[in-house]
Amino acid sequence: MSRELPRPAREIDLHAEAFLDHPEDYSADELLGEATAYFREMLDAAIYWGYSEIRFVHGKGKGTLRQVIYEELNDYKTSGAIARFHPSYGNEDIVVVIIGL
Repeated sequence: MSRELPRPAREIDLHAEAFLDHPEDYSADELLGEATAYFREMLDAAIYWGYSEIRFVHGKGKGTLRQVIYEELNDYKTSGAIARFHPSYGNEDIVVVIIGL
C-alpha cells in the first residue's frame, strides 16, 4: 500500500505558531527540530505532487532556522530532488525553491 502525502500550500510558514498547537511547551532546540521536520515533510509533499515551485517563510530572528533550511536545501539540490533555490526578491525572510526545470 502506497502512502499519499497531503497536498501542501504553495507558501509554507515555518514559524512554530503556524504548525504547532502549543509551541510554548517546546525548548528552542525542539522547535528547530520540529520546524526542520515540517519543512522536509512539506518539501517532500511538493515534490510528490509535482509542484514546480514552493516558498518557505523562515523569518529573520537570529538566522538559525534559515541556516538549517539552506543546509537542507543544499542536500536536496545535491541529490537532484530540486533544481535550485534563492531568497525571495521581495522578502529575504522567504526562500523560493524551484523543484522542476
